[in-house]
Amino acid sequence: MSRATPMRAGVIGVGSMGQNHARVYAELPGVELAGVADADAERAREVATRHDTRALSMAELLDRVDAVSIAVPTTHHASVARECIESGVDVLVEKPFVADPAEGRALEALADERGVVVQVGHIERFNPAVRAVSEILDEQEVIAVDAQRLGSPRERTIADNAVMDLMIHDIDVLLSLIGEDVVTVNALGAEDNRYIDAQLRFEGGVVASLTASRVTQKKIRELSITTRECWISVDYIDRSVAIHRHSLPEYVERKSGMHYRHEGVVERPMVDSGEPLKEELASFVECVRERETPLVTAEDGLRALSVARTIDQLADDRMEAEVR
Repeated sequence: MSRATPMRAGVIGVGSMGQNHARVYAELPGVELAGVADADAERAREVATRHDTRALSMAELLDRVDAVSIAVPTTHHASVARECIESGVDVLVEKPFVADPAEGRALEALADERGVVVQVGHIERFNPAVRAVSEILDEQEVIAVDAQRLGSPRERTIADNAVMDLMIHDIDVLLSLIGEDVVTVNALGAEDNRYIDAQLRFEGGVVASLTASRVTQKKIRELSITTRECWISVDYIDRSVAIHRHSLPEYVERKSGMHYRHEGVVERPMVDSGEPLKEELASFVECVRERETPLVTAEDGLRALSVARTIDQLADDRMEAEVR
C-alpha cells in the first residue's frame, strides 16, 4: 500500500469504545475513515455524521476498507473477526480477544493462512508510562509487582466481568514486562466477583498481586514494581513514572554535633504525553501498511485470556466452596 494512498479504515461497533476508535481514525494522517457499522442503525448514523463518513452494513463496510477495529461485545468478537478475515480485511480486535480460546486459536490460524494482520486491543501497552517502564526494566531485576485497577468506567455499559474488563489489562502488561509464563495462580472474589484479588507467580520467581474492582468509589489505575535496586511506581491515568532509590547513609556534621542521614531519592523520568489509543491505532495502521507483526498479537491476547480465565474460575470456585 502506497503512503500516498490513504488507508481506508472502518469501525464495527460504535458504542463508547468504538466511537473513540472512529474519532482517532478520522484524526490520523494518511487514514480515511471509510465508514462505521453497528447493530444500532441510529447510533451508527450519528457517529458517521459526526466524522463526515457513512453508516454501512458490515458487508458494505468490508467491501470498502483495508482494515477495521472490532469493538462489539466480546461474545461476538470471534464471528465478526472471522467474517473480516475471510474478506481479507486486517483487524484490530478489542480486548479480550475472544470469549473462547479455541475460537481464538482458529482465528489465528485462519489469519496466518489468509495473510491478514490481527492485533488485539490491549491499549495499556501503548501507554507512554508503560513504554518508559519497559525501558527502565531492561536494567533491573524484578522481585515483585502490584497492580490496582479500581473503579469501573461509568460512561459505558459493560458485559464483561471485572477480570475480563479490568484486570486483563494488567495481566497483559505483566506478561509483556516480565517476559515469562505464569506457573501459579490464586484468586479470591467478593460482591459476585465485582471485586477480585489475584496472586501470580512467574516461572523465574517474580510474584505479582493484582486487584480489580467495580465497587470502589475512586478510579485508580496504578502499577508498582519492586526490583533489587529500586521501587518504581506508575500512574496510568497521569501517565507518570517515579523511581524511588535509597541514597548512601552518611554522617553529617552540624553545630549540634554529628547526625546520621539516610535519605530517599526520587527520579521522575520524562514520559511522552501521547494518547494511548492514538498510539495504538497508529501502530496498527503502520503494521497494515508494512505487513508487519503487531506489538500485541493474537497469541499475546490468548496468553492474557488464559490467565484471566484461570483467575475468574478460581474466584468462582472459592465462592462456591464458601457456600457449601
